[in-house]
Amino acid sequence: MPSASPLSIVHSPLSISPMSRFTSHFSLLTLSLFMLLSTVSAQQPREQTGFDISRNLEIFADIYRQLDMFYVDTLSADTAVRWAIDGMLSEIDPYTKFYPDDDQDELKLMATGRYAGIGALIRAYKYNKEQRAVIEDPYEGCPAQEAGVWAGDVILSIDGKDIKGWTTSQVSKNLRGEPGTTFELRVQRPGEKKPRAIKITRRQIQLPCLPWYGIVDSTHHVGYLYLTEFTDKCALEVRHAILDMKQQGMTSLIFDLRDNGGGSVSEAVEIVGMFVPRGSLVVSTKGKVPSTCHDYLTPAEPIDTVMPLAILVNSNSASASEIVTGALQDLDRAVILGQRTYGKGLVQGIRELPYRGQLKITTARYYIPSGRCIQAYDYRHRTADGAATTLPDSLTREFRTRLGRPVRDGGGILPDSVLAVDSVPTMVYDLAASDVYFDYVTNYVTRHPAIAQPGQFHITDADYADFEQTVAASDFTYNGRTAAALAQLRQLARFEGRDEETRAEFDALEAKLKTNDLATDLRRFRQHIQPYLEIEIVSRYYYQRGALQQQLTTDKALRKAVETLTQHSR
Repeated sequence: MPSASPLSIVHSPLSISPMSRFTSHFSLLTLSLFMLLSTVSAQQPREQTGFDISRNLEIFADIYRQLDMFYVDTLSADTAVRWAIDGMLSEIDPYTKFYPDDDQDELKLMATGRYAGIGALIRAYKYNKEQRAVIEDPYEGCPAQEAGVWAGDVILSIDGKDIKGWTTSQVSKNLRGEPGTTFELRVQRPGEKKPRAIKITRRQIQLPCLPWYGIVDSTHHVGYLYLTEFTDKCALEVRHAILDMKQQGMTSLIFDLRDNGGGSVSEAVEIVGMFVPRGSLVVSTKGKVPSTCHDYLTPAEPIDTVMPLAILVNSNSASASEIVTGALQDLDRAVILGQRTYGKGLVQGIRELPYRGQLKITTARYYIPSGRCIQAYDYRHRTADGAATTLPDSLTREFRTRLGRPVRDGGGILPDSVLAVDSVPTMVYDLAASDVYFDYVTNYVTRHPAIAQPGQFHITDADYADFEQTVAASDFTYNGRTAAALAQLRQLARFEGRDEETRAEFDALEAKLKTNDLATDLRRFRQHIQPYLEIEIVSRYYYQRGALQQQLTTDKALRKAVETLTQHSR
């Protein structure tokens, strides 16, 4: 599920005087639940709200008192209250969430894309049969990369603290800290006998929202940019990229929003404003409180209102991505290609809570220029297994774009040109997440001081044969989903008394599946595995920008977008 970044921020400070330990916890519980239950109960007729809240808080308070007095084990007030709050919020929607004072890094990162640390991704890793963490991806131009940290470096200690057995979240928390603080990172680099001690000074890290942009078709002057998320000031980076490419001769643009989970609505509005006249309506938010109802108009003069524009989306394009995509579709300003987007038409705001806690809460729905809301999931009406319901296509409503084209609400943005998604064997995902895959790339880098430029790099047949031998000699196993499903089907047949009549067919299918051994699958799925392998290798030399450029060489959706734009320009 895509991450949901806050689309608007609302502050409501509240101070509380010091209390005794139990009274403090209990009052915080009561006050927090009062605020949260107010949100839920407000959906009921207003005359019932006060009584409903009072009655339910009284019941909850007495249950907690009984647990505190009589439960066989001592309960932590902080833990028990957090269970209660998280349980309640999870029933409302996936985006409404409580952040206590000591757990707000995620919220800040979501809103701004910034944090204080070293600028590197880490992953869990087995080293000498110990649970460790390894540097997976240092960000170019950040403290880790500048200090000489490499992908593949196994973390041994952080400022003298041995991290053996730590979770990746524990390691990440210790790598972060106050800007300007210096610490020693001790790592074991593959191929070296002695560990390295590296001094690193933390600083504010801005996650790269625009890893790379450039001209992808020099014959037809087609530009391309990929936006990862709508974080603070990302619109400035997008503006710079567009102006830079126009100076290089760009005459049409591909704007890639695939896998972009959203973010700030104001940044989305600014980006739309680069392509449509100033003062154009981009999105309207509507909630039950007047302060959550707002029309967002483009605030500045555009860069170009006629340049052909294509937007790439997929099922993970959500929230602010859908605002940009939907607004440009409704205004007939861009052609949309890809798959139906996620369908997140809800807006979140931030409310301050006692003791410096914060509540990210859904405050409104948003509506794009045609008047449609593209929210796909109804969290207030769930299926028997607890899943949110969706509106069937037959019950969605028709709206019209600026030029009269029909578009529909209720289920994300349907592209103007729907592109099929290539099927990738599940074995490839298991392999790409394995240590043996990661280690092969690390060893490849140690043997090759340099490689070709991104987009021009390819491994040889000998390289792939070496990769096959490395994987075959390892303890790598992958989850055969078909075999697992067959076992479940056999069990179901036994329960239904159909074991005898289906046994021969099941045995034949099982025998056929057993012929799919690892060595065979490595050869059979080479066309799927090799591009991923090449992207991973390129990322070690050219970081995120290189990985994206390499990925684009086999991107069918990109080729279709180029074709669409060049046909438009004829």
